[in-house]
Amino acid sequence: MKAIAEVQVIPIGVGVSVRTEVKRAHQLLADSGLEVELHANGTNLEGELDEIFRAVTHVHETLHAEGVVRLSTHLKIGTRMDKEPTLGGKLF
Repeated sequence: MKAIAEVQVIPIGVGVSVRTEVKRAHQLLADSGLEVELHANGTNLEGELDEIFRAVTHVHETLHAEGVVRLSTHLKIGTRMDKEPTLGGKLF
């Protein structure tokens, strides 16, 4: 099932600046093969629903393996049955 999503990964307990961890999370999402668009408060994704879940899981597994103790992730998902959802289609 095709979906669009917005994901915001928030590292907790790594200090005042989380820039390095956020950049890492975005890079992992960009490397996932999904359509990705970075914005000021997260990343928009487009792809198969199971691939989106896999990509977010991979971000958690990787950042934890790299030493981030806590992550809080906000995930919004949109699907529809009348037409294929796309990121571009949400703009107009």
